[in-house]
Amino acid sequence: MYKNKAVNEWVQEMAQLTKPDGIVWIDGSEAEKERLTEQAAASGEILLLNQEKLPGCVYHRTAENDVARVEHLTFICTSKKEDAGPTNNWMSPDEAYAKLGGLFDGSMKGRTMYAIPYLMGPAASPFSKVGIELTDSIYVVLNMRIMTRMGKVAMDYLDASDDPADFVKGLHSKLDLNPERRYICHFPEDNTIWSIGSGYGGNVLLGKKCFSLRIGSYLAKTQGWLAEHMLILGVEAPDGKVDYIAAAFPSACGKTNLAMMIPPEYAREKGYKVWTVGDDIAWMRIGEDGRLWAVNPEYGFFGVAPGTSMKSNPNALLTTKKNTIFTNVALLPDGTVWWEGMGTDAPAEATDWKGNPWTPDSPEKAAHPNSRFTAPAGQCPCISSEWENPQGVPISAILFGGRRAKVAPLVYQSFDWEHGVFVGATMGSETTAAAAGQVGVVRRDPMAMLPFCGYNMGDYFGHWLEMGKKIPNPPKIFNVNWFRLDDEGHFIWPGYGENFRVVKWILDRAKGAVDADETAIGYMPKPEDIEITGLEDEVSLDTIRALLSIDKESWAQEIENQSEFFAKFDRLPDAVRAQQSALKKRLGL
Repeated sequence: MYKNKAVNEWVQEMAQLTKPDGIVWIDGSEAEKERLTEQAAASGEILLLNQEKLPGCVYHRTAENDVARVEHLTFICTSKKEDAGPTNNWMSPDEAYAKLGGLFDGSMKGRTMYAIPYLMGPAASPFSKVGIELTDSIYVVLNMRIMTRMGKVAMDYLDASDDPADFVKGLHSKLDLNPERRYICHFPEDNTIWSIGSGYGGNVLLGKKCFSLRIGSYLAKTQGWLAEHMLILGVEAPDGKVDYIAAAFPSACGKTNLAMMIPPEYAREKGYKVWTVGDDIAWMRIGEDGRLWAVNPEYGFFGVAPGTSMKSNPNALLTTKKNTIFTNVALLPDGTVWWEGMGTDAPAEATDWKGNPWTPDSPEKAAHPNSRFTAPAGQCPCISSEWENPQGVPISAILFGGRRAKVAPLVYQSFDWEHGVFVGATMGSETTAAAAGQVGVVRRDPMAMLPFCGYNMGDYFGHWLEMGKKIPNPPKIFNVNWFRLDDEGHFIWPGYGENFRVVKWILDRAKGAVDADETAIGYMPKPEDIEITGLEDEVSLDTIRALLSIDKESWAQEIENQSEFFAKFDRLPDAVRAQQSALKKRLGL
């Protein structure tokens, strides 16, 4: 169907290995979507939901042993082990190709191979990149249709590029869904991803974390840009001017909620609006004006369903009202869906994510805690008019954050870019009662990239430091913490849409429109500069002071914990160690 010689030769080579009964080339048309949806519904791979209440929506269950990313089976396959670094699983390319090649041999017999050309990034953007994913799963095809710009648009982009042979090669087979035969291998030096034995989105939608971050971060290092696990949002002021931020948070820290935030009433009345550019990935490059410009390479949202409600994230919930794939949520008798934390009463009866009858008395949850929705970004009520701008949007501020009970204040600004890299490198979250293991243990997740960096993380910090030297007008870097607790264990800050108040201070600060107090850890707001209009019943000026306080003892423990984490890095840049020493000195430790 497509005439690209390099693509066709590679597809034929992979077909000889996997031995499918036939190859279907994906063109991305509506007719193709309808045909594949009917086919998957007929085979039971998906269920059609109530098309009156949820038009275009379908339902899928993964195998019970296949419900999340498998980080222990995810490998970075570089020729030198040290290039993968101490925080990645490593396998030599020769071993990985041999081991997975044996599993892929004949894996598609009796099945169809779907060849999916897809584009990461806007169709007219010089920053966009093409991948080809070969898969034996219609579920993957339908998800990739939502998450990427799929089909002819990608091949046209590749054929018009300077190098029509420059594409990311992705091979996926469900095989037999046996976890003993499940691997996700990345070959950054070969622009290749091989995934076998899984049907779960995070392991098999190869444009997602595999390409956008693991391969993307490697490309970014070698080509001089940044591929980051960051949301992008715009704040529109009453005068119509929009400023943009990018933000990185570990899981369970409200990333998607912030990306689709609705400003509080006082701000809406003044005319402030928040626009979503992306909820998960940012590719950032230095623009001609010397600022950092970001594009969202994705075309959809792959969101966690449980906890998504009209209170926590109304824009996300409204995005899922049509053309959405729901995975591992509960199925209601009327052909609609439900999950815990949806904000509606539990149904009297349902079918749970495993396919079993469920009632509120059932011992297990109706929806899997990691159940998902895959929804087109263009359907989001707050999607930015600039989200497909080929040049991206200019970033005024970068936010790092985590879930910290005592140590991190509500917000502080780094002294400069190098200090900001140290702030990002020491990011982490404390485990909650919901997580396995001990409560309150800090899990470090630098820049929220620990599971997603495609090369040595020490070199990744070094790349950030080098980028700082090359950006004439860099964004200001901040740390935020919505999760500070009082002595009784209650959240002090209300969070959700009220986080707008902190974001507004950040943008005012980035523009030099508001002063700050210099502290040992960074620049901090003057308490009266955090707007509390409409919040007076729950947040006073004294509350803000408490949220901005620095506890020296907590910071002493924090620095000790950072040092333990840094000890595992063989390539930690001297500048990062120097920043930690300077922090200790400022704190008088």
